[in-house]
Amino acid sequence: MKKKIFIPLAAIILIAVVVSILKSGDKAEAKVETQKVRQKDLMAIVNCSGTIQPKRKVDVSANAMGTIVHLAVVEGQHVAQGDLLMEIDPFEYDSAVKALEAAISSSRADLKLAEASLDKAIQDRDRAEELFKEELASEEQVATARTNARIEEARVEAASHRITQYEANLAKANHDLTKVTITAPMTGVITRLNVEEGENAIMGTLNNPGTVLLVIADLGTMEAWVEVDETEVVKVTIGQVAEVKIDAFPDQEFTGKVTEIGNSPLRVRTGSSREAVDFEVKITLDGTLPNIRPGLSAKAEITVADRQEALAVPLGSVTVREWPLEDSDIRSYTGKRDRKQKEALAEFDFGVKDSGRDTTDSSAADVKREETEGVFVLVDDFVKFVPVEIGIAGEEDFEVLSGLTEGQTVVTGPFRILRQLKDGAQVEQLGLKGKRGRRGSGDETED
Repeated sequence: MKKKIFIPLAAIILIAVVVSILKSGDKAEAKVETQKVRQKDLMAIVNCSGTIQPKRKVDVSANAMGTIVHLAVVEGQHVAQGDLLMEIDPFEYDSAVKALEAAISSSRADLKLAEASLDKAIQDRDRAEELFKEELASEEQVATARTNARIEEARVEAASHRITQYEANLAKANHDLTKVTITAPMTGVITRLNVEEGENAIMGTLNNPGTVLLVIADLGTMEAWVEVDETEVVKVTIGQVAEVKIDAFPDQEFTGKVTEIGNSPLRVRTGSSREAVDFEVKITLDGTLPNIRPGLSAKAEITVADRQEALAVPLGSVTVREWPLEDSDIRSYTGKRDRKQKEALAEFDFGVKDSGRDTTDSSAADVKREETEGVFVLVDDFVKFVPVEIGIAGEEDFEVLSGLTEGQTVVTGPFRILRQLKDGAQVEQLGLKGKRGRRGSGDETED
């Protein structure tokens, strides 16, 4: 009786072992997330930050030194070109004008006196020459008269030049006197007022800038002055569209265009003593911004490229391998899985030869391997590394220029698995047994 029971039990155990062996032969090496290659509208964005500034502003500085005796404006006031802003004590400059006017009057009197002396010297010379002809004057007397005439001519000329010099000095003094009255050089708003009535205005020198009394800005046209990293500024060109968000207006978005790209870098020293190199880019905002103030913090997104219905794969699906592949980069199987692998990847002519190396070619060892971007395409649970040409990078996807076709399934993660995945490996898609992959950033799982 016991022998009869033992035989069926042994058969059941044998069947279980065979089934287990067969199942282990189909066991996947890794569980992966996947997504299909699809067409998608892509935009490459450069993110940057900075401040809002007026497109046109003027720093009003002192061109005359003295005490501010009258301040005619307040900060925030709108002024028109030519309006009075302030006056500096004119006493010193007015005194200089009056002194020069008096000097000119005195010089003109000296000129008249010199001209009278010249007339007398000419008459004495002429009389001496007549007397010399009649032998009533000596040759020495004639020479003296002629010399006196030339001296008086020189005095007249000197007095005339002295008047010209004083007149030039008077013109400068009058010009300096006008500088004590400061008027608005442009129409705009007083965005900064640095002085008060009674303070001293200081003129600038070669090595010492003067006092900036106030700033006038045209708030009708505003710009976002942003800093762009050196690796991305090469993508930015004049006329590109940008979206700007101002921290003070969190619920509003503003549009604009790139109007200026700096050629000189802005170097910022980081904590590691290295210099981060940024470039200043100016974005002119569209329309008029209400209640805007210079210096407000802003963030900008500059659209540097736009592709409509581009072939796209998630950012996480693109990896790098040494190409051409070598034997160690390819997963080979035997038996049933080998047949399944070849059938699944027949469209790629799976094998070492078409991975880029022909082991029968004696020159294969001379092939230089290079790091190549590519993706793992999934066919019937087997993956194949396919080199691709990448275009622009969108927010979540890469544009694929060549190497893939729409509808193919690519492996998108996890990154730890993707980094070690081999060409030809058998995988299991996450989500097929009730599990789901990560959502977002192009990591959606195809069920």
